[in-house]
Amino acid sequence: MIELATVRNNPTKSGKYQALYLDHTGKRRTITMSTKNKALKTAQRKEAVAEEIKLGLRRAPDAADKHLKRPIEEVAQEYLDWGKAQGGRKGKPWGQVHARNRESHLAWWQSRLRLIELGDLVDALPQVEKAVQYLLNEGRTGKTVANYSEALRAFCIWCKGRRYLANDPLEGLAKFDTTPQTRRRAMTKDEVKRLFATCAIHRRLLYETAMYSGLRANELRSLTVEDLDAENCRLLLRSDWTKNRTDGFQPLPQALVFRLQEFVNSGHVHQLYERLNRRKNARRSYPANPLLCVPAHTARAIDADLKAAGIEKWTREGKIDFHAIRVAYINFVFESNASAKETQTLARHSTLDLTMNVYGRTRDERLSAVVESIAEKLEDGQECVPAVYRQAIGAEQESATPLNNRELHSSKMVEAAGIEPQGNFF
Repeated sequence: MIELATVRNNPTKSGKYQALYLDHTGKRRTITMSTKNKALKTAQRKEAVAEEIKLGLRRAPDAADKHLKRPIEEVAQEYLDWGKAQGGRKGKPWGQVHARNRESHLAWWQSRLRLIELGDLVDALPQVEKAVQYLLNEGRTGKTVANYSEALRAFCIWCKGRRYLANDPLEGLAKFDTTPQTRRRAMTKDEVKRLFATCAIHRRLLYETAMYSGLRANELRSLTVEDLDAENCRLLLRSDWTKNRTDGFQPLPQALVFRLQEFVNSGHVHQLYERLNRRKNARRSYPANPLLCVPAHTARAIDADLKAAGIEKWTREGKIDFHAIRVAYINFVFESNASAKETQTLARHSTLDLTMNVYGRTRDERLSAVVESIAEKLEDGQECVPAVYRQAIGAEQESATPLNNRELHSSKMVEAAGIEPQGNFF
């Protein structure tokens, strides 16, 4: 084993001299220089550095070091290309909105932190925290700030996985409170009927499809005529545009399927899209054979229709926007005596907790009805309950449990009167 740097006496075929030394891991390394003296001095210098690393005086070299000088724009573009190809769930590409947000968020971080090389991220945690504080002071919500930080954090983790960075520089970044500042409310049956009755036919079909399927705006926008399974009264869901990246289907009422077929046969969908494109002077992207006409700004569209229907957007229970239609759908499913598993399946949620605690809502009138039902059950036995109590605890010599014949006789009399024992009212 070589203990000190040394150089071979004879040169190589090229006329150069080869020196040997031990690195910080104890592995033998070789270097080749033009002269014997230069080779020896270089080997001694490298061995001295290795000794400092072993003593903890110097950081060990890493394979990521060679990437630290790469332009940040080059690495970021590589990350975005990867995401658009296979960065989504189950190896699927990112969705269009997600890809657009990632690109804009990373560009914001490059500008805000003045990033030029990838190595500028190594000690960037303090600057990132200041930038986060800036966003919060601007009035951005916790969810928005979390999206910004998640874009940069995901990029750093991706770089670490490819050995572009030795460590995740944002590992110590604290989490954010992403509790929504506003809450969506579930529309009532009366509000749904008024909305359907006042809006235009193409918008009513959009709202009906959303209300009876629970599909999100981008999922509705991706539907084509081929996705309408009229024979089985359902919509076919494709993994390339569903949020959970899974193929499936969503049942629809037969009457709605019939109206959708009529609307498709009329050819109005393409005419509506062409009219919107001429009005905005832009080419709006939509499927080759769209099933529905979904506006680019669904929030503006539903706000106008709510106003026309005389429905309040804001109440003490929350607000109504386009995604609130999905909230209403999930709650209507649950109120239709569907089981918890059926509700979760129709909502296409990964967990029941998401269905119940994020989308689940309670209605004041239903809570009042539950309390009234309890009162009715209690009042049915109001006259006989005190007598049962007196039999149980009124006499010191009698047990609360009918053990002797006299107490069994009293118990049978109570049962004959049609009174349920205490504790079975519910």
